Amino acid sequence: MSQHALVWPEGFREVYDRAVKSYEAGAQSADRLFSPSEVAFLASIGCSAQELFDFVEDYCRGGEPSYESVLLVTALRREYFLKVQGGKPSGQVASSAALPAKQAAVAGIPWLPRIIEKARIKLRGEMPPELMYGCGGDRPFLKSVGFELADFLRLVWDAGDNTAQIVRTVVERSKELPR
Repeated sequence: MSQHALVWPEGFREVYDRAVKSYEAGAQSADRLFSPSEVAFLASIGCSAQELFDFVEDYCRGGEPSYESVLLVTALRREYFLKVQGGKPSGQVASSAALPAKQAAVAGIPWLPRIIEKARIKLRGEMPPELMYGCGGDRPFLKSVGFELADFLRLVWDAGDNTAQIVRTVVERSKELPR
């Protein structure tokens, strides 16, 4: 990793690009994809190796999410990590079993309760290794209700514990979409 690795976001782009090349070359697990200095850099911006691995893997396998989307999500997490958490991880890991089921619905919208909780977990940096914010289920859902990954994450941050506000905003935005 070059000297730029410690500069955000240039260092992030460098780590991401190297990870894509390494994944394509066969390093297909989080522990094989990143060097110790890259893991330390990622931790300094509130990103785990597993979280970036998941984005890289989905991109290499299916062409999405784009780097720009990953950068925006990571930038929001980084901002939350630095401003709200004071640059210190919570030390907690959420339980996948505690999440609402995929088919759980609110306001008649399946998946919404689940992705709201996943976004909260992502913001706090408490994502368990088997879970991903922005997975292959999240991306089409968010697109169907008129959101990008980072936009929804920002909505959840801004709303805090006010789940009703999040639901209202999603319902309003989805009504504006062409049918």
